[in-house]
Amino acid sequence: MNSNVLAENILPLVGGEDNVATLVHCATRLRFKIIDHSKVKLAELEALDGVITVVNGSGQLQIVIGNRVPEVFRAFGAISGLLDDDKAKKAPSEEKNTASVLGRLIDLVAGIFTPLLGAMAAAGVLKGALAIVLAAGWMSNKETTYIILHAASDSLFYFLPLLLAITSARKFETNIFVAVSIAGALIYPSIQGLFDGGQPVTFFGLPVMMMKYTGTVIPIIFSVWLMSIIERFLNRHIHESVRNILTPFFLLTLMVPLTLMTIGPVGITISETVASLFVSIYGFNPIIAGALMAAAWQVLVIFGVHWGFVTVFINDISVMGHSFLKAASSPSVFAQSGALLAVMLRAKDKKMKALAGSSFIASLFGITEPGVYGVTLKLKKPFICAVIAAAFGGAVVGYAKSSAISMGMPGLLTLPIFYGEGFVGFIIGCVVAFIGSFALTLIVGFDEPNAQPAQAAPVAKENKAMARKTHESASPSVSSEHIAAPVSGALIPLSEVDDKVFSAGIVGPGFAIVPEEGRVYSPVDGYIASTFASGHAIGIHSTGGAEILIHVGINTVQLEGQYFHMQVKEGDTVKKGQLLLIFDLDEIKQAGYDTVTPVIITNSDAWRELQISDKPHSRFGEPVIALSV
Repeated sequence: MNSNVLAENILPLVGGEDNVATLVHCATRLRFKIIDHSKVKLAELEALDGVITVVNGSGQLQIVIGNRVPEVFRAFGAISGLLDDDKAKKAPSEEKNTASVLGRLIDLVAGIFTPLLGAMAAAGVLKGALAIVLAAGWMSNKETTYIILHAASDSLFYFLPLLLAITSARKFETNIFVAVSIAGALIYPSIQGLFDGGQPVTFFGLPVMMMKYTGTVIPIIFSVWLMSIIERFLNRHIHESVRNILTPFFLLTLMVPLTLMTIGPVGITISETVASLFVSIYGFNPIIAGALMAAAWQVLVIFGVHWGFVTVFINDISVMGHSFLKAASSPSVFAQSGALLAVMLRAKDKKMKALAGSSFIASLFGITEPGVYGVTLKLKKPFICAVIAAAFGGAVVGYAKSSAISMGMPGLLTLPIFYGEGFVGFIIGCVVAFIGSFALTLIVGFDEPNAQPAQAAPVAKENKAMARKTHESASPSVSSEHIAAPVSGALIPLSEVDDKVFSAGIVGPGFAIVPEEGRVYSPVDGYIASTFASGHAIGIHSTGGAEILIHVGINTVQLEGQYFHMQVKEGDTVKKGQLLLIFDLDEIKQAGYDTVTPVIITNSDAWRELQISDKPHSRFGEPVIALSV
């Protein structure tokens, strides 16, 4: 899949660059802050090949991509200014007023912490691996090799205020370099020396309560937030000729002592209070706390509201050096893996079996969204089984008092971040969740969607699946219906189309035509359900209830409408044999594109039988598909 083209396809469907206030990404999702939600085309976004699902809520438009999301995110930087540091786009005030407090909080936390999670996970794995090496006696902490590797693993946590200053400044739309300078002052050697020395510290006679700021979270975030407010005030009252010098001067002079005297101590006190509160709750009954955390985690992830706990995890790690709750949430990931494996083994539908298999592999490394949205949640019962099994696994983890020493998606590669007291119990808890979910799913079973005709699985080239449903699929209004050939040419099975979206039956069953002329005619009486700006595809809803996609060529979306001339528009009523589209067959071939034209029944699950003609050639208007209920 071409990440650049996928980004180009997504951008207009979210309303264009001017409709996006901010864009960040996490492990599997693009997270858009949208200005005008009425401009977002959710159905078309969900239909894109490469998009697993779309979640619109909690103050964000979340587009689930999977583990290739960083590549797609970078592609937005190449085609737009959404990733520019100086891009200060804001949603209208009424949008902010209508957004829920929870939604704004989630958006804030995600924007600040998401960019750090990948590096934080890598550092945590290295830190855990070094702990294992020391415990096994393979290396001494006095060796220079260990010292170098320890510095690599610990630098992110030691200088965490600097990194949070960068992400917070981006989120609060303030000067990044001044924010980093403030953070740097907090961990400056001489400032830390004042803390270590223990002597009284004053600022113009005012007492300063010295604290240790390395590895802290809350103080710098609050400091940068306040700085952003003061900066806007100063910029309104300082002439632009000297603004670039005087505003940073006043910010540094004011914010560093203010942070050391008030914001810092208050922030650290809040951090320690939050950490001790959750430790107390966890200590009251770790078994119940672990079970509830594990059972709830995937539900929280579905709605994107797990970020509130991510903040708690990071705060616990920065204050105590470890997080009990982070470890307790981890069995939920392995429980989903177990359910996916069971679905892969038990499913009869080849498409579902393949999706479960690929999602199972991804889930072992912490990427659960493809499996949750595409398989377990869709089938319902496997998801419930996974939640139940996760609770038992979480109870074991809680009993063992397992904890995490760093952030990272729970998976086989990140097991070292859970090394320490309770590590064996953590492994047992995850195994219990995995096996329990696997067994429950096999025993309980699931209601599998109607299997579609199996197709071969060749190489993928198309980057956009054009099939989409503009409404819920209605039941057919007739007992049988015939779909005619929309183009004259040689008939070939979908399995011979050089595109996995069509050949694997992902969009639906049907046939393909190698066109002899550049004209597409309506195969049924009905109306135009969808058209596309590129002009290369048409969706039709027949009067009998069939939903049909006609897709001219492979990857022809990249022609951006060149050589295509649409003769109808969305919503038009059409008759069988009516001219829908004219395209220049020779020019498309000379441009290097395959002109094979798939014709797909996108609501095949609404029909009991689907028979496709086996004749090698057809003229437009001749029946090719017979549907019956």
